[in-house]
Amino acid sequence: MEVLDTTIVNVSLPHIAGTLSASYDEATWVLTSYLVANAIVLPISAFLGRVLGRKRYFVICIAAFTVCSFLCGISENLGELVVFRVLQGFFGGGLQPNQQSIILDTFPASQRGRAFSLTAVATVVAPVLGPTLGGWITDNFSWRWVFFINVPIGVLATFAVMSLVEDPPWAKAKTKVTIDYIGISLIAITFASFQIMLDRGEDADWFGSDFIRTFAVLAAVGAACACAWLFYTRKPVVDLRVLKDRNFALGSLAIGCFAAILYGSAVLIPQLAQQHLGYTALLAGLLLSPGAVCVIFLIPILTLVMPHVQTRFIVTCGFLLLGCSLLYSRTLAPDIDFTHLMMMRVTQSLGIGFLFVPVSVLAYQTVPHRLQGDATALFTMFRNVFGSIGISVSTAAITSRTQAHMAYLSGHLSAASPNFRGTVTAIAREVQHLGMTAAQSTQVAMGRVYQALIAQAGFLAYKDVFLYCALFAFAFVPFTFFFSPVKKAGRPGAH
Repeated sequence: MEVLDTTIVNVSLPHIAGTLSASYDEATWVLTSYLVANAIVLPISAFLGRVLGRKRYFVICIAAFTVCSFLCGISENLGELVVFRVLQGFFGGGLQPNQQSIILDTFPASQRGRAFSLTAVATVVAPVLGPTLGGWITDNFSWRWVFFINVPIGVLATFAVMSLVEDPPWAKAKTKVTIDYIGISLIAITFASFQIMLDRGEDADWFGSDFIRTFAVLAAVGAACACAWLFYTRKPVVDLRVLKDRNFALGSLAIGCFAAILYGSAVLIPQLAQQHLGYTALLAGLLLSPGAVCVIFLIPILTLVMPHVQTRFIVTCGFLLLGCSLLYSRTLAPDIDFTHLMMMRVTQSLGIGFLFVPVSVLAYQTVPHRLQGDATALFTMFRNVFGSIGISVSTAAITSRTQAHMAYLSGHLSAASPNFRGTVTAIAREVQHLGMTAAQSTQVAMGRVYQALIAQAGFLAYKDVFLYCALFAFAFVPFTFFFSPVKKAGRPGAH
């Protein structure tokens, strides 16, 4: 429910803007507001669980998220929708860390791979299916049902958690909790500024905008002050000392790298299909669906293999596969068909399926019980923040590389070029048969050549960005060997 809501609204924004009498730029705050609230809550979710009790906080988050989803669906204007999205993001931010803490406490180390494999299906597949499901709902019903579909699932989940989930003894123990107001404030400033910078940067021309530069400075200063304070104070809102655990630190970096590539590449193929190939939102979303199905089938198989192979070697293979699949994705051409595009995503999904569960198992393998709440909050934070970075950087890179290739290719559109003259003459001759004058046909021919220039520059830009993603995946491969090898039982040592 929660992961799906980060992407399902994307394709509905034009409909939301039209219904609520707002511009598309104003409607994008429906996305930004959710992501900002979500990013602020993630790192402090363990603290809120200690204050309210983990099970109680989990139930509150699910119930409130469901109520806010209903309120989003009945919003009458954009202001109401943004407010309810902020509340939805605030309560949604507590769901992922809490469910991971429950898994860690419920399952012994040897069984966590199976448990994480179930949650991996939701975490990896939901952002992929989001645009497809959102497009289908919006085209066939109304954008309001994008939010209403959460209501029956949320009600069922609330009662299920109340009936089935129990806190372990150490979570039930009553301890005096000190509220770290300074830490909470610094985290809120840092992540709110950083998320606004990422989400609005593309539209505001990044650092060419005073608005973006201001939030970038706020994010940088806030992050430095927050880290200094959290390491200095005796009872921080989130204990960064958990990052001293080598496996957890490497696991957090690995999941961040994985999320940046997952979210970034998930945006690229539908964007290419819609902007350059004329696909509808639903058809562009369907390009990703077979890859999601591939992940669903791959993860259970991988869970059976994990007890027999060192987990860190599976992670190594995952990043290698992901890098190779992204290199294969560079086989783009303007006449590419649906099947070829779909296979690109399927090959990428093979690498994705090899990463989420093994990385999660390795990251938590050596974290002590008292720090597991903070660990789950930070681990989820790394995944979401790097995912946002991946989306922003990939879309910005497409724009900049398209401009660079257009500047280079336009040098060939010169009257001194025999190829250029021959192409324009051939197109103009064909158009003249439709009854146009020589001047009109030449103008039409120049327009078609310019369209071809834009298409070629766009495809070259996508090939460049796929290459960057592949290099990023390959760059993490050496780090996978620094994970501590673990036994089945979860103790450090040789497998």
